[in-house]
Amino acid sequence: MRWLIALLLIVLVLLQFKLWFGEGGAADVRRLEARVAEQTERNTALETRNAELRAEVEDLRERLQAVEERARSELGLIKEGEEFYQVVPAPENQDNDNG
Repeated sequence: MRWLIALLLIVLVLLQFKLWFGEGGAADVRRLEARVAEQTERNTALETRNAELRAEVEDLRERLQAVEERARSELGLIKEGEEFYQVVPAPENQDNDNG
């Protein structure tokens, strides 16, 4: 009878070892939970970015003024008949070596 109890105790210890340290055990579960939390944060950030891009696309589809504004600011385009003035800053005062 004692050998049966000893055998059952050994089996219990082996099962506990597998539960805590084996594949699919508690350590794996904690690691996977951390990865899921990290991926959830990334997904939230990407969903926010996608919503912003979606709103911008809709704005560009519905409003011609938005397209014009974007062309002016990002591409430097001007309308036909407009005059473009570019202000160039004066160079910094440099000491003349001639004198």
